[in-house]
Amino acid sequence: MNTPRIIPCLDLREGRVVKGVQFSGLRDAGDPLERALYYAREGAGELFLLDIAASPESRSLTCNLLRKISAATEIPLTVGGGINSAAVIEEMLHSGAARVSIGSAALENPGLIDEGARLFGSNAIVISIDARTISAVPPPGEKCRWEVYRGGGRHPTGRDAVEWSREAAQRGAGEILLNSMDADGTLQGYDLALLEAVTGAVSIPVIASGGAGKLEHLFEALTTGGAAAVLAASILHDGKFTIGEIRSYLAEKGLPGPGEKKQQSRI
Repeated sequence: MNTPRIIPCLDLREGRVVKGVQFSGLRDAGDPLERALYYAREGAGELFLLDIAASPESRSLTCNLLRKISAATEIPLTVGGGINSAAVIEEMLHSGAARVSIGSAALENPGLIDEGARLFGSNAIVISIDARTISAVPPPGEKCRWEVYRGGGRHPTGRDAVEWSREAAQRGAGEILLNSMDADGTLQGYDLALLEAVTGAVSIPVIASGGAGKLEHLFEALTTGGAAAVLAASILHDGKFTIGEIRSYLAEKGLPGPGEKKQQSRI
């Protein structure tokens, strides 16, 4: 098994880190540069910066932040929010991002995935999917389904999350960031059914997002859910756990840490 990736996520608004519950009730969670440097010192292998304002003004702030973080640390950065053209992708990569995360713009113009992968490589393109359960209890004989939302979770699209994940992968996305709107910020655990459905439909890595509140939740996402990585915000920002504590727990459960290989059973 590959080393599980624990990724701190900084949701940005007006130059600050914010956190909410199910995409609302945002509260201040600190200075983004201080947070980024702290997680780098803690040993984070990468960092997500998500500009939830997604405006031209906020993009300038995000680019400045990218330059500051990349100048102070070698931690790989993925940036999302308002990534709506090849020119913006290039701007972000030149500002210090290793990858970009594209959400609404890919739904409105799926060809942007193809273009981004062709110009910058699939490894630079992450597709962000915000999904909400259509029916918690589907009719007899039908599977549970999830609808994709755009615009920061404000607008339903009518698109099936699993089918959109499959199309994004076919178009050249290198990874999927899968966020459960139902679980976001609740600390009640990731939506494992959603995770299993998407990881079973695509061959590219999937990052689980939304709902982590306990160490067990991370383990479940990486094992039962099939995620290659877990995004964490509240449990890290609030000081509930450190990255070191998360890694130690996962190692105790048999998941390899950086530079380690999973021990093979002798039985």
